[in-house]
Formats: sequence, C-alpha cells, structure tokens
Amino acid sequence: MAKKTAAKTEDSGLKIVARNRRARHDYELLEKVEAGLVLTGTEVKSLRNGKANLEDSYADVAGGEVWMHGCDIPEYLQANRMNHVPKRSRKLLLHRREINKLAGRAVERGITLVPLSIYFKAGLAKVELAVARGRKTYDKREAIKKREAKRDMDRAFRRR
Repeated sequence: MAKKTAAKTEDSGLKIVARNRRARHDYELLEKVEAGLVLTGTEVKSLRNGKANLEDSYADVAGGEVWMHGCDIPEYLQANRMNHVPKRSRKLLLHRREINKLAGRAVERGITLVPLSIYFKAGLAKVELAVARGRKTYDKREAIKKREAKRDMDRAFRRR
C-alpha cells in the first residue's frame, strides 16, 4: 500500500513547460487563477517535449468562455499531416463562477488577463492565468530600484 501512495505523489508533481517571464516585469499581478487547457493530441505531445512560447499571449472572455490567444505551441515533428496550427486560439476550462468573476474584472479599464505559465499537474495541462494591470515605464523603474535596494540590504545582513 505504501508504495502505491508514494508513486501517486510523484505523479502529482508539477512539470512546468513554459513561463511568461516578461509578464511579471510588464504587469502588476493582482490575482492568479488556475485553468485547464483544451488541446489536441499533437499539442500535448509538443508540450510534453517542453516546447511552448507565452511571450505575446493574452486571454479574454467571449461568449461566456475564456480563450487564450497568441500562445505558440510549435508543430510536433513526428506527426503527419494531421498536425495542429501553432498559434490557434485555445479554450480555457474554468468554473462558471470563476468565468463571471474574470469577466467582471476584465472589463475594467487597464486590466487584462495574462497567462503566466503552462504546466502539467497530475497529467493534465494547466495554465496559470493572472488578472493584471499594465505598468508604466516609471513604475517599472521604481520596481527595479526597490528590488536592487532589497538585494543590497540582504547582502549587508549576510556580511554581518
């Protein structure tokens, strides 16, 4: 019995496929949500190979559904003519309450839905989605100054 439980916990670990590092710099993240991802077979195989790009991707609510646009999952090389379109819009799976909550936030001025990462959790493809507000250039500079000041303080504490 114990071996079965140990194997199950290993399988439930996260395998991160892609991260949107630029999002944390360009946006102020207000709230995070985990959503399922509707994929075709070749897209799953390509993701399992660790191939995906979230750089210019965003999500929006249309017709009571959440869609992710601009996410690039390259074609699976070993697939035949039944391969997928790399930059197609993909449906995200959320509960109705979560969709209504995101729709309410997304209509506010300056608020957008940004995918932060794609990962596998217990064998299922998931997307970490953030409700975010765009940063101005001076906000970015301010964040960099704070980060460097904190780093300098940490270094000073470690020396003593």
